[in-house]
Amino acid sequence: MKKLTVFTPAFNRAYCIQQLYDSLLRQTNKEFIWLVVDDGSTDNTKVLIETWKQEDKIDIQYIYQKNQGMHGAHNTAYANMDTELNVCIDSDDFMTDNAVELILDKWNTIEEKTNISGIVGLDIDKKGNIIGSKIPDEVKYSTLYDIYNVHKSKGDKKLVLRTEVVKKYPKYPLFENEKFVPLNTLYLMIDQNYKLACLNEALCIVEYMPDGSSLNIFKQYKKNPQGFRYSREIELNYTQRYKLQVKKVLHYISSTLFIQDFKFFKNNPKKVLTFLCLPIGFIFHLYILFKAKK
Repeated sequence: MKKLTVFTPAFNRAYCIQQLYDSLLRQTNKEFIWLVVDDGSTDNTKVLIETWKQEDKIDIQYIYQKNQGMHGAHNTAYANMDTELNVCIDSDDFMTDNAVELILDKWNTIEEKTNISGIVGLDIDKKGNIIGSKIPDEVKYSTLYDIYNVHKSKGDKKLVLRTEVVKKYPKYPLFENEKFVPLNTLYLMIDQNYKLACLNEALCIVEYMPDGSSLNIFKQYKKNPQGFRYSREIELNYTQRYKLQVKKVLHYISSTLFIQDFKFFKNNPKKVLTFLCLPIGFIFHLYILFKAKK
């Protein structure tokens, strides 16, 4: 049985997903399944995937669903995989040629996996530059939170997770008329019980597309306030640094203003801090409104 599922949420990305498929064909280790969750595409994504399935060069699974957003596609992927490990490669990104080999080799070197949730590796750009910075070499195991906040590593990282661990935690919630919940809410919950094995090797080549969420974050704040408020509630439960708590509280206030239910304190673990930050939270909300118009 194959150990790794590479899963890809796809929404109208037929124009760029070919480079991901080609990178999977180049893998030095083909012991993986490629699971594509088509999140309601209206282009020819399905035709492409079916064509590649018929080529039978790699093991491909395809699921079509009504559009739910990235987090909904993650829910579907997790529910339909049974490999030991999984990694998400977005439809506008692609894998380094030896990524699967690096992942499986690293996993096989870990003798005691009980308290390990998976592997954290590096993202690079098309020129081979690391996105952000490496993880310090002396750090062999860490939570994702500590990688950024204690070890001061920067930039997006690529997570390879144990499927069994992922399925222990709540699914991403689906909110009516919204299509985005930050994915880090799951990773933060996993952090409370498990650590990641650190791998300072490039696993994914990243390209930030004009229609991607990373380049439209202020518009996402405005369009998906319930998803972001849910995320802030999770983050405030576990965030330890005071400055970071203040930042999350300001976002929580802004999301609540977008929702217009004015429930600033319901399910909020930092009620006193939220009360103290309300005036500046209103100003921060106006700043987000201004940035979302650009």
